Amino acid sequence: MAQARSWDLKGGGLGAAALSLLVLALVGGPFLRLMAAGLSGEQGASLGPLAEALGDETVLRALRRSLETSLLSAGLALVLGTLYALLLGLTNVRFKTGFVFLILVPMMIPPHVTAIAWIQSLGPSSVLLRTLGVAPPLGSTHPLYSSGGIVLLLAIQHAPLAMLLVRAGLRALPREALEAARIAGARPGRLFRRVLAPMLAPHLAAAFMLAFVSGLGNFGIPALLGIPAGYTTLPVLIYQRLSSFGPGVLGEVAVLSCVMALVALLAALLQRRLEGRARAESIGPPSRPLAFDLGAGRPVAEAGLALVVLATLALPLASLVSTALVGAYGVTLTADTVTLENFEEVLFRQAATGRAFANSFLAAGGAALVLGLFAVVFGHVARARGAGPLPGLASGMADVAYALPGLVLSIALILVFVAPLPGLGVSLYGTVTVIFFAYLIRFLTVALKPVAAAYAQLDPSLDDAARVAGASLGLRLRRIFAPAVLPSAASGAILVFMTAYNEVTVSALLWSRGSETIGTAIFNYEDGGYTSLAAAMATVTVAATAGLMIALTRLGRRLPAGAIPWRD
Repeated sequence: MAQARSWDLKGGGLGAAALSLLVLALVGGPFLRLMAAGLSGEQGASLGPLAEALGDETVLRALRRSLETSLLSAGLALVLGTLYALLLGLTNVRFKTGFVFLILVPMMIPPHVTAIAWIQSLGPSSVLLRTLGVAPPLGSTHPLYSSGGIVLLLAIQHAPLAMLLVRAGLRALPREALEAARIAGARPGRLFRRVLAPMLAPHLAAAFMLAFVSGLGNFGIPALLGIPAGYTTLPVLIYQRLSSFGPGVLGEVAVLSCVMALVALLAALLQRRLEGRARAESIGPPSRPLAFDLGAGRPVAEAGLALVVLATLALPLASLVSTALVGAYGVTLTADTVTLENFEEVLFRQAATGRAFANSFLAAGGAALVLGLFAVVFGHVARARGAGPLPGLASGMADVAYALPGLVLSIALILVFVAPLPGLGVSLYGTVTVIFFAYLIRFLTVALKPVAAAYAQLDPSLDDAARVAGASLGLRLRRIFAPAVLPSAASGAILVFMTAYNEVTVSALLWSRGSETIGTAIFNYEDGGYTSLAAAMATVTVAATAGLMIALTRLGRRLPAGAIPWRD
């Protein structure tokens, strides 16, 4: 018995504990520092501030609105993402790579830029609508300034996330299961209900919860659409109190962060329970899914996808470009008013632009690589016999870090890194290094969820058989599990990169001159009233990211199938 217990620790139990403690220290440390600064008074630690916050009607109303928009947008994102995944993953629709590529582009655009683009697209001052002569009357209420507008844009922003996770699940399914159901005469609807849905349940749950926590912690869209409508969510309330009262309200912000952390933790526990009850293991090797022949319905499906791309991508991008091509926001785009001055300014006259692109690439790319590799190892040892509750606690902490507003994470890291490092006398505050650490903390769950869902489909007996054969932990990872989950790990890493590349809420309070990021550069232009420059910078960013995606697509020809999310 003692020998078996030792073997369990060597096989992953001890590794699971070590990696879990590392996650808890990296993720939990800064937030504990923030809580210590906030949930304490003259008499020491106290839950009084938390009870006071939960008794504040303003806080409760903001919390209800956050839950309302997050749940509704996550449900809509899951429906849209699953529909995209099924059409592009299981049917004979043509131009699949192109459609996936275009559907993913809205996810690459920072949320605040998404909100700006849609506001510019549909508002009374829209350059595009004024040029077409169909702009609403000046002074009319913007149609997106409402809770419905927030839900719609959050769903558009997060539907690609759901699509990627569901497509990863489709690629992990053994082809034989689908073929057997078809041979037995199962129609597509019955095939989905009886075979696909149960086997995809972990991926569907992961997609919903990722969209939920993404919406819960989103700041840009609720701020730009909700503030004009008087619809304040909890992240916006935190931002407003910080910007109004400064560091003196850190304690209050910490209490509000506790409320959001509790919601995110409950969501994570619910997801695990759903995954545990709906788990469907398979032992067959994953293979390319079947391609159902849509027959006469194929042109209809392709036209529907084209309309989705037109509505969610072409319209806001056309608005951004048209705004970037005029000298001032609200000017009608004509042959006399068109100018490239805004692009010349951001590309050749502003040195901060080049630094922003370089810093974002280094920080986001480094975080994606580190987290992708970490997810493969952690996902395996977390399932090891004797792993205990620590991996679940670490994953829950990662969910909480992602659900919390980025500006709260920024303040927590400021408290940790503003003082010089012991023994070195150097402060990391205001450097790209601290932004890199922030990305590791913020986007850890984005890398873990697709890998955990892939591991959930593998039979634990595979590990048992390899251990009986004498394979070490490293050998089992290299020869069995890493190849099996590589597509999901690569998809997660790319998700991290694309999400971090353009983010602004985390880096907004951490950057200084020399460590600008793309998101902060765009935000600073917009915040300073230079809307046309912000539109030009956003246009360049989308073009650069599209170029990176094209390069990855070409590289994907030499990688295992599924490693690049938008390439079959």
